Amino acid sequence: MLIDGRKQFCYYISLVRQHLEYCCQVWSPHSKDIKLLEVVQRRATKLINGMENLHYEERLRHLGLMSLETRGVRGDLIEVFKFINRSYISC
Repeated sequence: MLIDGRKQFCYYISLVRQHLEYCCQVWSPHSKDIKLLEVVQRRATKLINGMENLHYEERLRHLGLMSLETRGVRGDLIEVFKFINRSYISC
């Protein structure tokens, strides 16, 4: 039974990516760790039907995703913005 690319993409987003990004702002992966995590995302996006012959950057662009490194930097910038603008709820 073949699963179409859209369903595979949804499975990836809901089952794989959340584990790759879990608490990344807290443990802030080093470049070695990011590269290992990026290998997982490369492989997972390559398994989606119709994506196997595309380069990694093309697969990300086609799927509307960012690399894990870019998402980490984006998340850090969002946290800094919240801190500067006092968007955190104080206890």
